[in-house]
Amino acid sequence: MTVSEWKTLWLEEESQAHIHGWDFSHIQGRFEEEHDLPWSYRALVREYLRDDQSLLDYDTGGGEFLLSLGHPPDKTAATEGYPPNVRLCRKILSPRKITFRECADPSAVPFPDESFDLILNRHGSFDPAELFRLLKPGGVFLTEQVGEDNDRDLVERVLPGTPKPFPHKNLREQRAAFETAGFRILRGEEAFRPIRFYDVGAFVWFARVIAWEFPGFSVERCLDRLLVLQEELARNGCIRGTIHRYLIAARKEP
Repeated sequence: MTVSEWKTLWLEEESQAHIHGWDFSHIQGRFEEEHDLPWSYRALVREYLRDDQSLLDYDTGGGEFLLSLGHPPDKTAATEGYPPNVRLCRKILSPRKITFRECADPSAVPFPDESFDLILNRHGSFDPAELFRLLKPGGVFLTEQVGEDNDRDLVERVLPGTPKPFPHKNLREQRAAFETAGFRILRGEEAFRPIRFYDVGAFVWFARVIAWEFPGFSVERCLDRLLVLQEELARNGCIRGTIHRYLIAARKEP
């Protein structure tokens, strides 16, 4: 294909770079990540969650994972702050009698003290002191987080010199923050694993959707660097980067 043809194809992907909830089905089969983490977030949730517990999923996205747990609705609550997802949650969660509150400030969650036995947070924001307030004595906070070095090698290849959007998000520093807030760490793990894209268009869609990692990315601005990625794809069969994840389970001691 010519440069003009590649550009037209990638501009079409860019025009479709929208997301509802946390739905990456548009590029399903065209990229892969998180298939080889050394833990299963779902299995860990199942390990800590009981039917009689009060549950909060903070930054629930579109509520997809929360609904998949099948927890009793009268013991289930969720928050979300991103406006399109807030609308989605009101449409999907509220009719199921799940308590939903809009919240974009992890330091001011609109629930009373000691409301929950278990708080979940996957790839969202949190404030250890606020979590301590919200949990009942003996309650647990469980999170899988995107670390500060996530996709950094990919960012550098299209937007060199871009600052990290979330510095200090690593297991060492966050573990210390939870201990300072009064938690006991039950489990802490960190992993760096590959992310692979099998066509440049999938990467374009991804980079536009994950705008906080790729600020200012566009096909027009990064065309020359996208062509280099296309050459890499032709040589290696994929474009490979590195994801950064960490996991914390922390208990508020009675």
